[in-house]
Amino acid sequence: MLQGLNHLTLSVSCLETSFNFYTQILGCKPLARWKRGAYLLAGDLWLCLSLNCDRDRSKVSDYTHIAFTVSPESLRQCRQNIKQLNLKLWQENTSEGDSLYILDPDNHQLELHVGNWQTRLLATKQNPYADMVFYDISGTN
Repeated sequence: MLQGLNHLTLSVSCLETSFNFYTQILGCKPLARWKRGAYLLAGDLWLCLSLNCDRDRSKVSDYTHIAFTVSPESLRQCRQNIKQLNLKLWQENTSEGDSLYILDPDNHQLELHVGNWQTRLLATKQNPYADMVFYDISGTN
């Protein structure tokens, strides 16, 4: 069912510090940035930074999660089997691309996601988040 890692979202306590660390120190390419987050590319990996000013590093409960790419059919099948599989949801989907947010048996936060960073950017260009800025990664500026 899983087709691979879709994206990695990290809850961060200071967006500016994290954005600079991932882009300037680790060399990630910025795709977009807004008041409460950023989209980056780390090689082929779509990396999301999500601001959580109240982040308590001693607790695991935040927006940090692992997202896997799935087909629409697989997602529909999983959604139909939630009760049968006794899956726990940790969030409802509010962004582009159909998603199902489930907890694994050890309460790791997982997302099954239909879409990719390209479809997310297209959607956010039409309806941007607060203070969102987009970056040209084509090298043509």
